[in-house]
Amino acid sequence: MGISISSAFDSGNIKLVEIRGDEIDLEIEKDFQSDFYQWFHFRVTGAKGRDLTLRITNAGDAAYPEGWPDYKALMSIDRDEWTRVEATSYEDGVLTMRLVPETDSIFLAYFVPYSMDRHLDLVTTVAALPGVSYESLGKTLDGQDMDLLSMGEGDLNVWLYARQHPGESMAEWWMEGALDKLTDPDDPVSRVLLKECRFHIVPNMNPDGSHRGHLRTNAVGTNLNREWDNPTAEKSPEVLLVRNRMDETGVDFAMDVHGDEAIPANFLAGFEGIPSITDRQTELFNRFAKRLEQASPDFQTEKGYAVAGPGEANLSMSTTQLAERYGAVSMTLEMPFKDNFDLPDPIYGWSTERCKYLAHACLDTLHSMLGDLKEGRK
Repeated sequence: MGISISSAFDSGNIKLVEIRGDEIDLEIEKDFQSDFYQWFHFRVTGAKGRDLTLRITNAGDAAYPEGWPDYKALMSIDRDEWTRVEATSYEDGVLTMRLVPETDSIFLAYFVPYSMDRHLDLVTTVAALPGVSYESLGKTLDGQDMDLLSMGEGDLNVWLYARQHPGESMAEWWMEGALDKLTDPDDPVSRVLLKECRFHIVPNMNPDGSHRGHLRTNAVGTNLNREWDNPTAEKSPEVLLVRNRMDETGVDFAMDVHGDEAIPANFLAGFEGIPSITDRQTELFNRFAKRLEQASPDFQTEKGYAVAGPGEANLSMSTTQLAERYGAVSMTLEMPFKDNFDLPDPIYGWSTERCKYLAHACLDTLHSMLGDLKEGRK
C-alpha cells in the first residue's frame, strides 16, 4: 500500500506536489478568486509506522507568514481528538511537519476543523430546545442557509456571530460553548441573561468558505469583514442578510468571533476611530475587557492590534460599523492558532475545549455588565 494524500472532503485543502519515499511536498490552495491562503486540512493514508516528512513548500507566501514561527500543526487519527505535532518547524518559506503515524489513516489541519455536518447538528439540536427559535435569513451563493438562532425575553439586543473568516474554525468552537451555556437550564448566569437580553446568534457567517476549505473568503473570493458598509447580494449576501436583520432589531452589544494567525494570545479589538464614538461606548468596552481578564486566565489586554486614530476607523469591518450604525458596544474577539503563550499546553495548544471555556467567561462577563449596558442606553 503506497502513501496517498487527499483533501476532497468538507473543509479540505491541500495540493500534492511530489512524494519521494517518506518525504512529501505539498502546497496550500488559494481561496477561490482570491490570493488568500493559509488553511490546510488533509488526509494521509498508507503511512503507518513510517518516518514522514511533510513539507508545505508555499507557506512563505501565505496570507500571514508571521503565523508560522512557533506554530505547531494539529493531527488526529479519529477526527475527534487533535494533538499538536511537536516536530513542526518553519524555515526558508517552508512549513515542515515530521511524524510517525500510528495508523494508516491520519488527518492534519491548521486548526481543529468544525465541519458543516457538525454545524448542522449544532443548529438543529439547539433549535429544538425550549425557548429557542430558528430562522434561515436566506441563502448563500452556494445555496446554503444563513442560520439564525434567537433566544431570550429581555430588551437588550445582543448579537453573537462567528467565522466571517472560515479558516478561523476556533470561532465556531467558541460558539458551541456559548450555546451550551445559554441553553443550560441549570446555569443561573444564563437564566438571568435570557431574562434581560434577546440573543441573536449566527454560528457561522461563512458556510460556503467553510465547506470549500477557504481561509478568509466566501464562494466568490469576498472577505466578508470588509463588506459591512456596503454589502451586496452579488458579492456578500451573508453580510447583507445579517445586517438587514440587525437594522430591524437594533444592536446594544455585539461580539464578532475570530482567530488570529500571528499573536499567541486571546484579545479584543474595538471601534476606536469611528466618527460618532462616545465616552460611554469607550468606557463600556474597556470595562468589559478588564472584567473578562479577571474572569479568565486565558484572556489578556496587553497584546493586540494597533488602535485607530480619531476618524481613522475602517467602517467596512463589522465591529466598527455596528458601533457607528447602532451606537453599540461592539467588539472583535481574537483567539490564537498557536497557543496562549501565557498559559501554554504542549499537547493540545489552544484547543476546542479552551475555546468553549472562554465563551463561558465572555457570557459571565456580559452578565456582570448588564446594569452598565442598560444605563444611558440610546
